[in-house]
Amino acid sequence: MAKIISIGNQSFESIREKNNFYIDKTSFIKEWWDNYDVVTLITRPRRFGKTLNMDMIKCFFSNGYKDRGDLFEGLDIWKDERYRELQGAYPVIFLSFAEIKTKNFESAREQICFQIIKLYNENEYLYDSGVLTENEKKFFRSVSMEMSDAILSTAINQMCCFMQKYYGKKVIVLLDEYDTPMQEAYVNGYWEGLVAVTRSMFNSTFKTNPYLERAIMTGITRVSKESIFSDLNNLVVVTTTSNQYETAFGFTEEEVFNALDEQGLSDKKQEVKTWYDGFIFGDKKDIYNPWSIINFLKFKSLETYWADSSSNGLINNLVQKGSSYIKMLMESLLKEEMIEVPIDEQIVFSELDYSEDAVWSLMLASGYLKVVSAEPLTGNRRKVRRYKLTLTNLEIQLMFENMILRWFNSAKMETNEFIRALISGDVESMNEYMNDVALKTFSSFDSGKHTSDKKATENFYHGFVLGLMVDQTENYIINSNRESGYGRYDIMLEPVDKENIKYPGIVIEFKVINPRKESSLEETVESALQQIKEKDYDAELIKRGVNKENIHHYGFAFKGKEVLIDGV
Repeated sequence: MAKIISIGNQSFESIREKNNFYIDKTSFIKEWWDNYDVVTLITRPRRFGKTLNMDMIKCFFSNGYKDRGDLFEGLDIWKDERYRELQGAYPVIFLSFAEIKTKNFESAREQICFQIIKLYNENEYLYDSGVLTENEKKFFRSVSMEMSDAILSTAINQMCCFMQKYYGKKVIVLLDEYDTPMQEAYVNGYWEGLVAVTRSMFNSTFKTNPYLERAIMTGITRVSKESIFSDLNNLVVVTTTSNQYETAFGFTEEEVFNALDEQGLSDKKQEVKTWYDGFIFGDKKDIYNPWSIINFLKFKSLETYWADSSSNGLINNLVQKGSSYIKMLMESLLKEEMIEVPIDEQIVFSELDYSEDAVWSLMLASGYLKVVSAEPLTGNRRKVRRYKLTLTNLEIQLMFENMILRWFNSAKMETNEFIRALISGDVESMNEYMNDVALKTFSSFDSGKHTSDKKATENFYHGFVLGLMVDQTENYIINSNRESGYGRYDIMLEPVDKENIKYPGIVIEFKVINPRKESSLEETVESALQQIKEKDYDAELIKRGVNKENIHHYGFAFKGKEVLIDGV
């Protein structure tokens, strides 16, 4: 009988006690423990089972779960007698920064303080245990919402000390989603303040901590060592390109197909593969994101579950506000093409503001891109390599397509008015509406800042105006960059009904102002119109039966976000 699927349940204890659907990942415990690494940072995309795996480790090692081997009966870890002796054998601290999402530093610091206070409240018994000195008790009581940075930075270290004294064993520390507040800090402009606090805390907890047995941190990104982990030379970092723990997070194809069989969905394997396969960890291919799979198993409908489970705000901002170079590469990705870019897995959030390539590193870490191939490692200290990348799967492609459509929603009304003006020949309204659209929409786009950007800028505006016309496919055959007469026009609209004078033939030429040749947009737009005439771009329309008297010419001249349109 198929097991019940519990959506959003991140409690290992609850899933096992209720015998809910679960894919066995307990081999991760053995692999991690046998590596003997003191501090391990594992980065995986969101919704990939990081929190559930951390809770699983807590349930296995924590002395709070002593004699709870029943939770692991029948699972891989319980088949080896050696590991049964470790179950419930260590004091464990489990913290999560997943919910630290605020718009200012003060609130972020308060939420970190709250997590520390919660830890101390859970271990209140230590205060009256008789093992703490008076000074240690004084420190214990100093942990509050008003605690100083010095107390905050050493609070986890001191709790390890108290637990080690009480239990006689060093402590295992688990920190889930360590980088969530850092991403929020970057987006909301308080990065430097947060870095100062977290750097001291991480150093005290994971480096200068004699009471630490082992530790695991999880997150989406590997934040640069220079900004956060400057003192942690004992840190082992496992990213999506590392050959460690490849199958511990996410579902393998075998696991997914077995689950589909169990749930009576064997005939859906190929569709599920098309939608949700594609993640690659290390050398292991065909990894599926768990969130989409368990939702599909539950609801039996192909939807963008993983893509819709977050606002994707950071990626949205970086692409929307990025340069024309970034947008052209995004266009290639959306065409299911491959891009080749340098990747630095140490994310430096401050570089996202000016490095055109940093966005690809973040998108790879976040699971939106997958590695097709990579150049061999060099001796570079930061290990910056060139990678060939594509979008991960159909779900991700649909996510980006919907994201881009939403960028234009604010200008929808102006767009409709612009199309009506274009067809009717109302140049004055075209200028009014186009400039309104440009101000609202292009404010988030790079429309060209340098003369060297001229071709990319023309392509950008060309693509934008072409996109405005897609709703006119019932009335027009839309052509772009094809030969006619003695040259290649930019956009040509051929009316489907050649006899209906309400729908004229339309030829459009785009030009970005060239300061070496033109002193004003008026000169630029005149040059565009002259090109249409000299190159005889009407020839193709006339050949297809459009009356020469019913053909409109439009020149579009651009200077940054300023647009001038004229027509004859």
